[in-house]
Amino acid sequence: MAREKIKIKKIDNITARQVTFSKRRRGLLKKAQELAVLCDADVALIVFSATGKLFEYSSSSMQEMLGKYKLHSSNNRDKVDDPSLNLELRGQELQGLTIEELEHLETVLEGGLSRVLQTKMMMITNGKRPGTTDNVLNNPEDHGSSPSSVTTHVNSCNSEPPLEDDGSDTSLKLG
Repeated sequence: MAREKIKIKKIDNITARQVTFSKRRRGLLKKAQELAVLCDADVALIVFSATGKLFEYSSSSMQEMLGKYKLHSSNNRDKVDDPSLNLELRGQELQGLTIEELEHLETVLEGGLSRVLQTKMMMITNGKRPGTTDNVLNNPEDHGSSPSSVTTHVNSCNSEPPLEDDGSDTSLKLG
């Protein structure tokens, strides 16, 4: 015979409520442990009873898990999708901003652009073209390219006119 499905609502009888809490808490702790073992997951479980008693389970140190949680939640708060911020970053919806807000936005954008250019230059100097996984520039002999054609190729990736070879070793010019 099948058991009758119970409605999920607060149990009025205090004794029955405590017994149900105790049984379901043990089951919940067991499931958390099984999840941690079977899936090699970091699991932390904190339960407070109606009387305020604390029950906890952690597959590793509870302090480490809480630290991870705090770090993760603070990172997510920083990355909240704000549609107006996205429009501002794309240069749209700028009419209502003050001079200070515009200057801050400019600083943020310049910093981001600087990081993008720096990453691009690092990839180029390491011999990888942006957007490819091939290492075509490291071994020009393997690909039938001469060193001068590689230099021309790197300069053409830069979308600027080819730099004059003044014999210096500088790969990034500020100005």
